[in-house]
Amino acid sequence: MSSTPGTHSLAFRVMRLCRPSLHVEPPLRVDPTDLFIGEDIFDDPIAASNLPPLISSDVTTNKSSDLTYRSRFLLHDSADSIGLSGLLVLPQAFGAIYLGETFCSYISINNSSTLEVRDVVIKAEIQTDKQRILLLDTSKSPVESIRAGGRYDFIVEHDVKELGAHTLVCTALYSDGEGERKYLPQFFKFIVSNPLSVRTKVRVVKEITFLEACIENHTKSNLYMDQVEFEPSQNWSATMLKADGPHSDYNAQSREIFKPPVLIRSGGGIHNYLYQLKMLSHGSSSPVKVQGSNVLGKLQITWRTNLGEPGRLQTQQILGTTITSKEIELNVVEVPSVVGIDKPFLALAPVEAFGSTDFHLNLIATKLGVQRITGITVFDKLEKITYDSLPDLEVGDLWFLALFIRD
Repeated sequence: MSSTPGTHSLAFRVMRLCRPSLHVEPPLRVDPTDLFIGEDIFDDPIAASNLPPLISSDVTTNKSSDLTYRSRFLLHDSADSIGLSGLLVLPQAFGAIYLGETFCSYISINNSSTLEVRDVVIKAEIQTDKQRILLLDTSKSPVESIRAGGRYDFIVEHDVKELGAHTLVCTALYSDGEGERKYLPQFFKFIVSNPLSVRTKVRVVKEITFLEACIENHTKSNLYMDQVEFEPSQNWSATMLKADGPHSDYNAQSREIFKPPVLIRSGGGIHNYLYQLKMLSHGSSSPVKVQGSNVLGKLQITWRTNLGEPGRLQTQQILGTTITSKEIELNVVEVPSVVGIDKPFLALAPVEAFGSTDFHLNLIATKLGVQRITGITVFDKLEKITYDSLPDLEVGDLWFLALFIRD
């Protein structure tokens, strides 16, 4: 079996399959009226009606008879002002390939010899630093023959999930016109870049956690975000918060049917998303904090480019503030500002496992001014354990304290 370079009858040709781009004509066309008199002439109806016939001459109306191309920059139609010719341009190279896209390639193996080749086994695979992914293998059903000057075409696809250098490896094992078995390898390299970056901030306000996600566009084209959803972990629920805009019944109905995508402009455009997270209660009246439940969830992001090329990314797990589990939590529920003077009274109730209860503690201040209350703890008679004390409080002269205790 021979693999000597330069002696092969076959050769691979690779073209990336992607959406075409719009062909834009760089020279902007102008209205001939503006060249001679400007647009202010139309402010005067009499002057506008007496425009010289030069404006409507054959220079602007009969462009097919102009062999000197002297009217090539004139605006013959109002649509010409946007600079789009109506033509689409096919990709001339691999171009930029981004993480989350689907790499699709059209591969043609050509027989450039004058003899037919037979029993062609074709393989195509993607190689990265971490793995090798087989895209095509015709070992079980080889191509019977490729005539002289003929070709065999096929298409391969690969969901890009890794950054960095990638190599598309195409190999062919065949018998040439003289019956010699030959092996042809060819390599096509490309780089995968990151299309966007996601920066997150987590803030905790009382029992509510707020997650802010900032998405920045690193590509050279605009990205239209179809979906940016937060998938919370099993201990959390999530709600996206949006700014209030002008409200109407028509807009509300149309937005339920069609969600307009969010535009993030090319070259560093950003957009912020805000989510409100709450810990699930699991059937109890108050949420149960689970030790190690600082995993909030992950973001699912899908987008399209200018001509609808899709992309999809999923972030890693987003972490919040580490939650340490306590056997008993002691929290202040209510501190009224004014109460009547009463005798000291202490009312306690047993706390069931994984339950909660309220108890009231009536106290009387012994001196005027702001008082600091310290040392309120919970003591378990059975286990002989004293739990963490309530944080210090500052209250006025007479006060009534209501506590909430949860196991």
